[in-house]
Amino acid sequence: MVKRREDLGSPRAARRLDVHYDPDAFGRFSESIARFLGTARFLVFQTVVIILWIAANLVPPSRFQFDPWGRGLVLLTLVLSLQASYAAPLILLAQNRQERRGRTQSESDREVAASTQAETEFLARELAGVRLMLADVVTGDELRDELKSLTASVARIATRLEELDATSASAEPIASRHSSE
Repeated sequence: MVKRREDLGSPRAARRLDVHYDPDAFGRFSESIARFLGTARFLVFQTVVIILWIAANLVPPSRFQFDPWGRGLVLLTLVLSLQASYAAPLILLAQNRQERRGRTQSESDREVAASTQAETEFLARELAGVRLMLADVVTGDELRDELKSLTASVARIATRLEELDATSASAEPIASRHSSE
């Protein structure tokens, strides 16, 4: 008998094995492996192991050889193939994580650059506004020139007033003579 589901509108959940792992921890592990595999130390270590392996299967008598040369060092080939089959995906995983970090860093750099550009444009507008306001401000030299001009005008007016006072003072006795007549 077929079991009926109550909700036919949603797809069935995929059946998975419940294998749980921390992707970040596994990623850090794969990056550490990839960093180690990419060093000269690893190449020297691997070369020494292979040389010792071959020597251990060439020098002793055939009954003490665990991977005889006559069979083509099958076990060594298997070990190196196994190492390569695990190393390649770990290196790819590490590269993918590095690419994601690079992408995230690039996005962050773009945001910082956009923010910096916006702030720079704002400051440029503010600076232009300050320059326009300063264009209307009187400078010290202009103020001194205007004060000299005003001082000269006041001096001319004072001189003219003194002349008028002098003429009016000399005209008063004449005017008082005329009025008494």
